[in-house]
Amino acid sequence: MCASGAWSVKPRERGRPARVADRTSAVRTALFALLIGALTLPPRARAEEGLWTFDDAPTGAVRASVGLRLDRPWLTHLQRASVRLTSGCSGSVVSPQGLVLTSQHCIADCAQSLSGPGADHVRDGFLAQGRAAESHCPGLQAEILTAIVDVTGAVHAAAAGKFGQDYVAARQSALAGAETSVCGADPRLRCQVISFFDGAQLKVYKYRGYNDVRLVFAPEADAAFFGGDVDNFAFPRFALDFAFLRLYEDGQPAPTPDYLAWSTAPPKAGEAVVLAGNPGSTQRHLTAAQLAILRDVALPTEALQEAELRGRLTAFSQNDAEHRRVARQALFEAENTLKVLKGRLAALQDPALLEGRRDEERELKARLVVDPKLAAVVGDPWGEIVEAQRAYRDQYLLWRQLEAAAGGGSQLFDYARMLVRGTLERSKPASERLPDFADSRLPLLEKILLDPRPVSADLETLQLEFWLSKTRESLGVDSPAAGAFLGKEGPASLARRLATTSRLADPALRRALWEGGPAAVRASSDPLITYVLATDPISRAARRLWEDEVVGPSLRAGERIDRLRFALAGRPVYPDATFSLRLSYGKVAGATNDGAQRQPFTTFAGLFARATGAAPFELPARWREAQSRLDPAATLDFLTTTDIAGGGSGSPVVDAEGKIIGAAFDGNLASIAGDFVYDGERNRTISVATMAIDEALAKVYGANALLAELAGRQAAGGRKEER
Repeated sequence: MCASGAWSVKPRERGRPARVADRTSAVRTALFALLIGALTLPPRARAEEGLWTFDDAPTGAVRASVGLRLDRPWLTHLQRASVRLTSGCSGSVVSPQGLVLTSQHCIADCAQSLSGPGADHVRDGFLAQGRAAESHCPGLQAEILTAIVDVTGAVHAAAAGKFGQDYVAARQSALAGAETSVCGADPRLRCQVISFFDGAQLKVYKYRGYNDVRLVFAPEADAAFFGGDVDNFAFPRFALDFAFLRLYEDGQPAPTPDYLAWSTAPPKAGEAVVLAGNPGSTQRHLTAAQLAILRDVALPTEALQEAELRGRLTAFSQNDAEHRRVARQALFEAENTLKVLKGRLAALQDPALLEGRRDEERELKARLVVDPKLAAVVGDPWGEIVEAQRAYRDQYLLWRQLEAAAGGGSQLFDYARMLVRGTLERSKPASERLPDFADSRLPLLEKILLDPRPVSADLETLQLEFWLSKTRESLGVDSPAAGAFLGKEGPASLARRLATTSRLADPALRRALWEGGPAAVRASSDPLITYVLATDPISRAARRLWEDEVVGPSLRAGERIDRLRFALAGRPVYPDATFSLRLSYGKVAGATNDGAQRQPFTTFAGLFARATGAAPFELPARWREAQSRLDPAATLDFLTTTDIAGGGSGSPVVDAEGKIIGAAFDGNLASIAGDFVYDGERNRTISVATMAIDEALAKVYGANALLAELAGRQAAGGRKEER
């Protein structure tokens, strides 16, 4: 499964010494002028590589590579039919009544929240019998991109000549002003400034937001994740990883005039396709020094902790059926994350990858040698990044344990931190807030904070204890931070006390604290609130140090490198992924695996041949009963050469006519290295075919209303008449 966790924000840039800020300002005004007439670097992007923004789609390259002619109306229609989900996934509108197709693992949290001891909608699936039974997904918001506005010049100009906190305040004020000016006061809209090329480009993405998102259908986990962790990131694959949501507005299904026409035709080998999704993050523009620190420091730490967490969750799940139910999604995420971390670490341990990055850097530096004026403006950003990595090595564990991984996934801890930080930050001027609490982000934060969701005290205890024990272990028993976070209690007793005595599971209490502001939070006697109030200054200090010494210098240096690369390329260059809508293109094609050439398709016949009756190859009873009714030759899952990264799960795969033929839900094992580099011979996207979805809805689930809605869409053609 494509890794989630994409709904995060980059840490705020802090002020740097005047020397660095001045050089950055000079680059902004002089770099492109100095590059006029410069020789171009040889093309690096391979055919079918790239996570392209919709306002800069490589239509010429698409036509040359796979033969598709993409005009602006075609792209605009696909953009307006594509959906970003705040679960960290993607989706597509597939009917004029707000029906959205995505992946089952993208809505598993919703299905879990709607479940209880007497109803397990993750294990047993969910099918709404009529619109009235479509159930609200707590904390989930859907967004459709309607416009992209470039604000690079305005933001850079606002911060030019300013240093330190003046620079930070001016930049933050300009960003907030840009979002407000584009979206205005319309509560249905959400604007987000997205940084590309380490800030060399800044664009406002204007979204139409839908706060009322309801679950319509999801298959059983054993069908959606058939093969379990064994088959994860593998092919052949036999997973029915799809689900349907519906967007609502004012209590009624939202009208969605832009939607994708449904195709039940099987994908064909060599067929040209386009994928539209919201990949979370990639690291294809990092320097060799940054990749090395990931290899040596971050990834080993994360993989070791994730492996231990997986073991604890596995043991917890074996206690009884209720523990197994409440921990299922957390265990899935731990297994998925661990496989991703191992894959990334293996990619970075291949000497060829880092050497290839060093070759690119040497090529860029060679261009500076022959142009002293340009060299004087650019300086040595690679050396500045090397210096920042020394701080990275020293501060990583402190930042990770106290800030990035704080709480260990505990829902109650997250509520407490949202309340403590959010009420305080909300009271500040927009230019002085942490970016997590910008005006444009408050409505979503409030939804996450205030929507009712079930909480398991036992699972909360496990997550808090694991985090506290790893904090003490990582930082040392005698470290001031560990002492402040644990006091004289052990991780187990402290975690149990916080998880079982906090009342933050009550949404009414959370609302009262949120609306009461900082005074209400400071007066609260809730144990988790008082705990976060006492420890948050230390967490904020760790964050500030990390941003001052690691993030700020790296971003500023990276911006200069990206501007240099961008200007010298002589061709379109795509930015790293930022959980914003992207387009990738390719064709239906198999891949080489362990020396064997794999076909790009699997079928229902292969699904039943692979089923053993034991986990993870056990099919639900209704699937076994329906075997004789299903077409054994129908395409189930298929491979494409499209570029994909975590956050792309649920992305529509469309054919030359713009009809949807599949929903992406994973990449193959080679695609994990795609975080750093795309390999067109090996990287593949794995999708479930719409043909298989139709077969399942008709012959396994009897979902006649859904089938009728999908069939009605075919006649309409899926496009607005006025276009």
